[in-house]
Amino acid sequence: MNLTATSQNCKEIAKGVIEAIFKGIANTEHGSLSPKEEVDPPGTMTAAENVCYTLINVPNDSEPPTEISLKADLEKGEIKAKTEALKKVIIMILNGEKLPGLLMTIIRFVLPLQDHTIKKLLLIFWEIVPKTMPDGKLLQEMILVCDAYRKDLQHPNEFIRGSTLRFLCKLKEAELLEPLMPAIRACLEHRHSYVRRNAVLAIYTIYRNFENLIPDAPVLIHDFLVNEKDASCKRNAFMMLIHADQDRALDYLSTCIDQVHTFGDILQLVIVELIYKVCHANPSERARFIRCIYNLLQSSSPAVKYEAAGTLVTLSSAPTAVKAAAQCYIDLIIKESDNNVKLIVLDRLIELKEQPAHERVLQDLVMDILRVLTTPDLEVRKKTLQLALDLVSSRNVEELVIVLKKEVIKTNNVTEHEDTDKYRQLLVRTLHSCSVRFPDMAANVIPVLMEFLSDSNEAAAADVLEFVREAIQRFDHLRPLIIEKMLEVFHAIKTVKIYRGALWILGEYCSTKEDIQSVMTEVRRSLGEIPIVESEIKRETGEGRPEEEVTAAPAPKLVTEMGTYVTQSALSSSRPKKEEDRPPLRGFLMDGDFYVAASLATTLTKVALRYVALAQEQRKQNSFVAESMLIMATVLHLGKSSLPKKPITDDDVDRISLCLKVLSECSPLMNDIFNKECRKSLSHMLTVRLEEEKISQKKESEKRNVTVQADDPISFMQLTAKSETSSKEDQFQLSLLAAMGNTQRKEAADPLATKLNKVTQLTGFSDPVYAEAYVHVNQYDIVLDVLVVNQTSDTLQNCTLELATLGDLKLVEKPSPLTLAPHDFANIKANVKVASTENGIIFGNIVYDVSGAASDRNCVVLSDIHIDIMDYIQPASCTDAEFRQMWAEFEWENKVTVNTNITDLNEYLRHILGSTNMKCLTPEKALSGFCGFMAANLYARSIFGEDALANVSIEKPVHLGPDAPVNGHIRIRAKSQGMALSLGDKINLSQKKSHM
Repeated sequence: MNLTATSQNCKEIAKGVIEAIFKGIANTEHGSLSPKEEVDPPGTMTAAENVCYTLINVPNDSEPPTEISLKADLEKGEIKAKTEALKKVIIMILNGEKLPGLLMTIIRFVLPLQDHTIKKLLLIFWEIVPKTMPDGKLLQEMILVCDAYRKDLQHPNEFIRGSTLRFLCKLKEAELLEPLMPAIRACLEHRHSYVRRNAVLAIYTIYRNFENLIPDAPVLIHDFLVNEKDASCKRNAFMMLIHADQDRALDYLSTCIDQVHTFGDILQLVIVELIYKVCHANPSERARFIRCIYNLLQSSSPAVKYEAAGTLVTLSSAPTAVKAAAQCYIDLIIKESDNNVKLIVLDRLIELKEQPAHERVLQDLVMDILRVLTTPDLEVRKKTLQLALDLVSSRNVEELVIVLKKEVIKTNNVTEHEDTDKYRQLLVRTLHSCSVRFPDMAANVIPVLMEFLSDSNEAAAADVLEFVREAIQRFDHLRPLIIEKMLEVFHAIKTVKIYRGALWILGEYCSTKEDIQSVMTEVRRSLGEIPIVESEIKRETGEGRPEEEVTAAPAPKLVTEMGTYVTQSALSSSRPKKEEDRPPLRGFLMDGDFYVAASLATTLTKVALRYVALAQEQRKQNSFVAESMLIMATVLHLGKSSLPKKPITDDDVDRISLCLKVLSECSPLMNDIFNKECRKSLSHMLTVRLEEEKISQKKESEKRNVTVQADDPISFMQLTAKSETSSKEDQFQLSLLAAMGNTQRKEAADPLATKLNKVTQLTGFSDPVYAEAYVHVNQYDIVLDVLVVNQTSDTLQNCTLELATLGDLKLVEKPSPLTLAPHDFANIKANVKVASTENGIIFGNIVYDVSGAASDRNCVVLSDIHIDIMDYIQPASCTDAEFRQMWAEFEWENKVTVNTNITDLNEYLRHILGSTNMKCLTPEKALSGFCGFMAANLYARSIFGEDALANVSIEKPVHLGPDAPVNGHIRIRAKSQGMALSLGDKINLSQKKSHM
């Protein structure tokens, strides 16, 4: 059972936790606590609860014991019985039971025991047991407990002393702490470091909460720090001085600043934090500490190097500082084995790159960044390639291409790994982008990439084909080279889709007689003997083949069931296999894929028309055209025969018949259509794509070039949201907040507005108890911050929030009961875990007792809280090929009928995009204009990594008039049933446009 609410989120949480670990704020090997326990500075409470310290396992099937049986076990039982009874008492108190009669029993019969397990349990018991009477005064019994604390603080066992000091950090009663102050001070001089470092924590917590109990704490800790030798004790003491008396911390640092590199890593981390905070508050101090930060970049601890690099960049924007920090980040990425760490540090490099002043410095480090490609993780490689591509310039593009070419060749030699094909695809796309941006590099890249056209991985080969098509259109001087390489690898192409694309390229760009003849030769080679039907029939019947060679195979020795040896002699036939010796194109046709035949007919028509224009002799012209027509005719004959696995389609028959007719006439009009208009279409498509890329790059550069106008409003730090002051934020505090689950980036933009939007009213204004909840949605959990207001003139006792859930939600813990004074209010927090992207409902009630009333418990039923799937879905993008692949693979489909009052197709699409957080993958130009119908593909990803696909097919029925609403269907596909159903429900609920 989790004693306090925590937020354990997905990737953002992992990022924050790793950054927190990097900083050494949870150094368990040194015995230090988490930062919330140790040195949480005043005013840094977050929306999430404090970090929990204790986990207790509770068996669900056990019967709750009676107070009488517990009392008997605590008084007369053995050590084991008393231990079990004390555990049950703790669990019952956590569940809201008071058990006031057992307090004195525990003090008399359990407190004097020296058993370590019981002492541990007692620390938990004293933490949760009510220590005050209803009027707020301390219970008399606690005086006895206070004496027990004092004895434990003087106990010879260092563990008991240290654990008691840790427990005192959680006490909020000054009356209990005051008698213990001499004993706590004495613990600073204990021989064991575990006691001393926890004494520092106790002193700091008491000083922070009750300064009057130990007003000289900073002086005491400063003197302790000067004489202390243990690293963990020095670290805790220094942390306290940072937050309690920063000037003293600086005085100490100035005395030992030249020895900082010899300190332990946990103390170095704290020194980095102090330097950051001092320079953050007072920029004139930067020159004093910059050398120290430079020295810490050479630390042996990766955590210290990481924090020092981040601090250095915030303190100085000089090129040498940026280069040193970036080099430090790159070394960390290469040396650290954890992929999460690599991704986090890569993010830091990307943040550096986004600042224009730093980009040129990072461009000189591109080759160092590419060393990260030795990491086998695909996500790390993907981010590295993207970063390198963003930093590439004319100065380093040649070196970049050389490295990428080597990586591409390596993927051929490496044994097949599940990510090898995807990595090869990434490399191909990166080289493609380099060649488009720097045309001079295309000649070096093309020969290497074209080897992959024969690759068995269709995705990588398709990317290469797309690149080759773009290169051959844009770069006229490279056409002979591309045609030559294409003819070399043509016969080795294994997949029909790539074969089709290669055929199109050859047919479109072969412009000399020699190249056209080569294309025809390759086609005949790939098609085999023609006519195809006759040769296939002969092949089936075995005619035309030399007699089967019969060879005597060596007689193998066999073992019978009796264990004796026998020999078996047999004649083996050398008849070749029918499937394996077919040429590739004939194999495609025999499998029934006649779309490639239609593509072949178009290609032959183009090259034949071009050959007729080039060749002077009539005989050669007729011969070439006749051969082309013969190939088309034999393919048509094959398609209509029963030999292929699937017959030819009518569309393919029409296409091939059209090509035959065009070749029989050879008219100039058809020549223009086949040989000019097709290329114009491709040129137009590539031009549009290039313009879109330029527009996106321009927008990105405009975002990065921050300009301040003369009439811009003045931004006051105290009044601005956090996202507006990112350069002035405390980076240490940000990473801690991320580790604790405060990852709602959307809320940072305008925290007040977004919080008000998420407040749900749970009860009516006239109810005795008014309640409203702020729903804080994290990645793997939901924190409900419920405000409960007592609207009566009575004291409400045992006021308890009881919750239950529907859907894939799970309530983590039962909120503790409260006592509300008349017209008082309180906040109750509850944690709900989320397992998947589904709609869920949280419902429940508030129960309470009225003091002095004899009636039963009162109950106020709460309104339902609906957890929206939109909190977990974010727009994302993917390529058309990836979309089609996922669409084919996903097994769950939900078809939603369009039922709306919107009359415009584009307006309906925009409305659906806005209400579902999905992104439209269909280009805007494809959706422009009006033709009465529209089809668009939508895509989104959930924070759990689940993909959601949607296809919108809608039409505007013109015959029903201009005011007729849009109709049609939306098909949703997802890997999980809950995702498909929940997204469909959301679309159904939000289809109609509300008129305000």
